Amino acid sequence: MTSTASVAAYDRTFFGHPRGLSTLFFTEMWERFSYYGMRALLILFMTAPLAAGGLAFDTGTAGAIYGLYTSMVYMTSLPGGWIADRLIGQRRAVLYGGILIACGHFSMAFPALSTFYAGLALIVAGTGLLKGNVGVIVGQLYSPEDQRRDAGFSIFYMGINLGAFIAPLVCGYLGQRVNWHIGFASAGVGMIIGLVQYVRGARFLGAAGLHPSPAASPADAERLRGQVRFWGGLAIGAVVLFAAGQATGAIAVSARQIADAAGFVLLALIAGFFVWLIVGGDWSPQERRRLYAIGALFLAAAVFWSEFEQAGSTLNLFADRATRTSIGVWEFPSSYFQSLQPLFIIALAPVFAWIWIALGRREPSSPAKFAIGLIFVGAGFAILVVAARLSENGVKVSPMWLTATYLLHTIGELSLSPVGMSAVTRLAPQRVLGLMMGVWYLAISLGNFIGGRLSSLYEAMPLPSLFGAVGAAGILAGLLMFALTPSIKRLMGVVN
Repeated sequence: MTSTASVAAYDRTFFGHPRGLSTLFFTEMWERFSYYGMRALLILFMTAPLAAGGLAFDTGTAGAIYGLYTSMVYMTSLPGGWIADRLIGQRRAVLYGGILIACGHFSMAFPALSTFYAGLALIVAGTGLLKGNVGVIVGQLYSPEDQRRDAGFSIFYMGINLGAFIAPLVCGYLGQRVNWHIGFASAGVGMIIGLVQYVRGARFLGAAGLHPSPAASPADAERLRGQVRFWGGLAIGAVVLFAAGQATGAIAVSARQIADAAGFVLLALIAGFFVWLIVGGDWSPQERRRLYAIGALFLAAAVFWSEFEQAGSTLNLFADRATRTSIGVWEFPSSYFQSLQPLFIIALAPVFAWIWIALGRREPSSPAKFAIGLIFVGAGFAILVVAARLSENGVKVSPMWLTATYLLHTIGELSLSPVGMSAVTRLAPQRVLGLMMGVWYLAISLGNFIGGRLSSLYEAMPLPSLFGAVGAAGILAGLLMFALTPSIKRLMGVVN
């Protein structure tokens, strides 16, 4: 039988790439449309007064829920990858994930607190199945020696940012100017469009992602099925019991308490994972040094994402409450600011690719790029200190303040994000490569959780102090990373 990769080697129908890349490009574009469209509205909806159709949560509660939701979206990519690898294959995982995401958005279209929480849970579960696995299928379209692979992923990455750019313009307008729940429903419509074209274009994917990895033996397969039945049944039972307890009042737990508990579990999981990784593995001296380097990059990435991902929380609130949402006679919804980052990425990604090539041997190392990213994300908050002071008397500041912040944050992202996953894949021991890829998602998950908790301080402390503290933390972390760069490079060995 001819493999998908070998067939794809002759397939150049999509801008010189396999036709299946088009299917996955639009699947990811519409998934990101749904995610970023809903995210642009989420904290604004939670903090909006009841009279305006919102939930009237205080920013402490809203920030805790937002942080828990965005962190779990990335955390569930780990079990989502395992389910695809061992049970159903990536193709079915993407399909089932998209269905769950659409159901989650449509659940949030109903004005009830129970459907709101159910919608968030469905989106978390669906994104965990879809997000990582659609990228795996992209990789399977190419043979290992196919030189188009990196360019293919670059095209795929543009789909992510195209969806993220369009989403706030559509969902944000409908949610803020028409009805919150219509905005949430429009995100679900986007996911449905993505699923329809995914199913229709499946014939172009060949066998990529179609089957899970085979078990080592029939006994192993039966043991795996037994484990899935046991742990799956246990998890479903726990969820049902908890939901019933909440509905009857037998279990009185607030959303903020759940978020607090989840934060402790997340921190304990990460700490335990790294202790097990360093202490429990049978590593060579070189592998152990590289694992230390991964640990340092992990901490730097978590700090970066804790600041960068406040775009949908702290900065979204600042846009809504303290920023003038007009240019001349044009009035626009505050959620439109969420389109700036993907727009800047689309515009600047080719520029950065050219810069790194032009620098040649003078190109900064991975730790140095992490330091640059941290300084720029911190600088984005630092300049908002001035804007926050100008807004203290109820004055709406110019939209150029947030525009400048998002530009600096995008420069930071382009310095850090593309090299992060690449560095992990080059540093990780090959026998745990798949596991170590999850480390990158853990860093994003932790950063999202911390960022959400920082946004809960929006009303608890003066904005100049909040922005100043966040900005200083990013800049100081970047300077520390610069100071540690020689040491980290020694740990990395020949990997740059």
